Amino acid sequence: MNPLLHKVSTTRFVCEPFHSDFMGQLTLNVLGNHLLNCAGEHATERGFGMARLNEEDHTWVLSRMAIEFEELPKQYESFEIDTWVESVYRLFTDRNFAIRNQEGHTIGYARTVWAMIGVQSRKPIDLLSMHEGHLSDYVYPEKPCPIEKPGRIKVSAQMPSEHFTARYSDIDINGHVNSIRYIEHVMDLFSLDYLREHPLRRFEIAYVTESYFGDTLDIYIDSKSNEHQVEIKKGNATICRCKLFFS
Repeated sequence: MNPLLHKVSTTRFVCEPFHSDFMGQLTLNVLGNHLLNCAGEHATERGFGMARLNEEDHTWVLSRMAIEFEELPKQYESFEIDTWVESVYRLFTDRNFAIRNQEGHTIGYARTVWAMIGVQSRKPIDLLSMHEGHLSDYVYPEKPCPIEKPGRIKVSAQMPSEHFTARYSDIDINGHVNSIRYIEHVMDLFSLDYLREHPLRRFEIAYVTESYFGDTLDIYIDSKSNEHQVEIKKGNATICRCKLFFS
């Protein structure tokens, strides 16, 4: 079998009207959900998806994500997403993505870092020993992902810019705030005029700990030119940090 076909999966999508923002392009949160769904399908087809892991009391958790793009699909346009595993370490695995428009041109890439934990223990699982080490069979470092890995994010702001309380629409099947919902709350920090005049080109997020229904979360932001660093906290505890680059 061609190793590319064996190790890389491709999923086709359409930018539906209800997935589009006020400028008629795919919203970042929907793109994030598509990336996670592609990751889930790729893992399931190779025997290490969520359903299989849950039988063993294990689950995947997203640790970091960076998405970088020249443009986003427009309303009604079709596009494709490739995903593949770049590397597997004892506690983390790197999974990459490529995004192509309907003409077949690559318009963006994404890098993600994942860990596997026990559902009840919440402790990390040794990936190199899982399934007799077969996760490493799908590593494909030869396929390029030419964007930088997620970097360090430090926010020095002392006063929050916004607050929100986690409600029904924030909570996922695991009972905590969905990882993509943080992206939506961060994007809500910016006005429509700013987003219209300064297209987003890169978004990074690093997850630190979980938050739950009823939690009141504070959003802190540091801005310098077209770069913004954001931290979401519950009291003194950091929930996640983000970095955004606008053109």
